Amino acid sequence: MRVLVINPGGTSTKISIFEDKTEILKKSITHTREELKSFKKVFDEGPYRKKLILDILKQENIDIKSFDTVVGRGGLMKPIEGGTYKVNDQMIEDLKNEVSGEHASNLGAVLAKEIGDEINVESFVVDPVSVDEFQPVSRFTGISDIEKASWLHALNHKAVSRKVAESMGGKYEDYNFIVAHLGSGISIVAHKNGKMIDGSGGRSDGPFSPERCGGLLAYPLIELCYSGKYTREELVTKVSSAAGMYDYLGTKDMIEIQNRVDNGDKEAKLVVDAFIYQTTKEIWMYAASLEGKVDKIILTGGIAYSENIVHKISENVSKLANVAVIPGEMEMEALALGALRVLSGEEKVKVYR
Repeated sequence: MRVLVINPGGTSTKISIFEDKTEILKKSITHTREELKSFKKVFDEGPYRKKLILDILKQENIDIKSFDTVVGRGGLMKPIEGGTYKVNDQMIEDLKNEVSGEHASNLGAVLAKEIGDEINVESFVVDPVSVDEFQPVSRFTGISDIEKASWLHALNHKAVSRKVAESMGGKYEDYNFIVAHLGSGISIVAHKNGKMIDGSGGRSDGPFSPERCGGLLAYPLIELCYSGKYTREELVTKVSSAAGMYDYLGTKDMIEIQNRVDNGDKEAKLVVDAFIYQTTKEIWMYAASLEGKVDKIILTGGIAYSENIVHKISENVSKLANVAVIPGEMEMEALALGALRVLSGEEKVKVYR
C-alpha cells in the first residue's frame, strides 16, 4: 500500500510517502508570512498549498496515480471519538465554516479529499485535534458557564500509546496509560482502555510550557484582566505564546535554557525545576482518574529529548508505574498507520456526522 500523508501547519505543509509502514519520502514546504498574507482566511490557502504538493511530487518523479489512499491531518471539527475517519462532505463543510475555530490543520481533510478524488481513492483523517472522549465527571469546572473540553495532542497521544502497547504484547485498548506530551504545548492525559478520559492542555490547565501559561489562579487572573495592563487580544497572545518559560527567561529554546542551567544559571534552573515539579504533580493527579491502575507512563514530545528533564520526571513518578520515553512526534507515521489499519481491515473506518 502506498500512502500520501499531508500535514498542513501555520507556516509549513509537510508531506510524506509511505510504502506500507516504511516512510520513503519526507518533505516540508515552508510558507512565509509574505506568501500567506494575500489570503483572507486559512481555507483560501487550499489551492496554493495543493499546487506546491503536486509540484513536489512531480519534482520527485512520483506518479500521483500510484497512491492507494491519501490521509490528511484532522482539523478543528465537531467533537468526535478517536479513530480513522473517511473524509466526507459534512466534514469539509464544518471545517469550511470553522465550527470549532480556524487553524491550518483544517486544510488537511480538504487537500486529502481533493487529491484522493482526482485519482479515485479514499481519503482519511486520523485522531484529529477535536477528539473528545472525556467522561462526564471530567467536564465539570465549578462554574456552570464553563465546561472543560478536550483540546489535546490526540494524534501523537494515541500513536505513542499504540506503539507502547504493541511493545507490551497487547493492544492500546488493553491498557491504562498516562501520556505526557511535552513540547511548546503540554498535554497530560489519562488513557483508559483506548479512550482519553481526562486530561489537561497548556492554554487552560496543566503545567506551564516553553511558551504557554498552563493553569492559572482564578482571582489573580480576574484582577489582571481588569487591570488595564493588557487588552483582551494582548492577554490571549500572552497566555498562548508569550507565557511559560519565555515569560520568565526570555527564550522558548529548550536547548538554550538547558545550556544556561548547565552553566550555573540559578534562575533558569529554578524555572526548569518548577516545570518538572508541575509535570510530576499532573502525572500523579491523573493516576486518580485511573483509580491508581497505571500500566505505563509515556513521555513524548520535543522536551522528551532532554535527558535531564526525562530523568528527573521518571525518578519522581517511578513509584506509580514504569516510564517509556518516545521523544518527538509521530504525526506523519501516525496518519499513515491509521489509514493502513482501515485499508487492511484491522480497524473499522468511522463516519463523521
